[in-house]
Amino acid sequence: MGEEILMDIKKDYVLSKLRDGERIDGRKLDEIRSIEIETNIISKAEGSALVKLGDTQVLVGIKMQPGEPFPDVPDRGVIITNAELVPLASPTFEAGPPDETSIELARVVDRGIRESEAVDLTKLCVEEGEKVWMIFIDIHALDDDGNLVDASALAAISALLNTTVPAERFELGDDFPLPVRNLPVAITSLVVGDKFLVDPTRDEMSVGQRLITITSDKDDNIVAMQKSGSYLLSEQKFYELIDVSVEKAREVRELLKDI
Repeated sequence: MGEEILMDIKKDYVLSKLRDGERIDGRKLDEIRSIEIETNIISKAEGSALVKLGDTQVLVGIKMQPGEPFPDVPDRGVIITNAELVPLASPTFEAGPPDETSIELARVVDRGIRESEAVDLTKLCVEEGEKVWMIFIDIHALDDDGNLVDASALAAISALLNTTVPAERFELGDDFPLPVRNLPVAITSLVVGDKFLVDPTRDEMSVGQRLITITSDKDDNIVAMQKSGSYLLSEQKFYELIDVSVEKAREVRELLKDI
């Protein structure tokens, strides 16, 4: 019962600040929290990145190994994305097999990478129809203070950027950098009435789960979109949200240029 009362207090506080056009942490409605990216931090992985988005932290590791291609794309490498929500990261996470939240998280991150064609999968073909390189993207949520999706998507592309294909280890030639050719960036917003809050925190989520994630590529094309919760957006508000998301993605993408 105490937890419900606390949630109600948080919700009232968030809404009261919003009525004045403010957020509880002092950010503007379209302002993203501070971002830190560290790469090459898992020595046994082919690529890795730790992203801190405010107090949200996500670690991504990349493993590469030869395997069979999918029958419908015999000349392309394979991407497999998994997400693990560590129970210590949030009171809402539980130990056990992947639940709906972790499956959705992996799916949204995977879709952004796949639909933007971030990796040139044709260059990961070893022997058409027989052997290709498989990319395993493992997402680990270490601390959830809201907006795991954006942090995970950023950590995934950051890890891919510093991935080396270990060809020599499998006697398949010389090692080479993973052929990354696009930089998808996800921007998630919380819809509250006629307003939307970019990069919502866990406390802001107390007002509801009305979320929308828009992923755009380096050419500002929308490559993926995910809507959660039941709500309606006017056409004007929807296009406004797209414009802001693309603009914010551009800002975040600048951080990837140094990787």
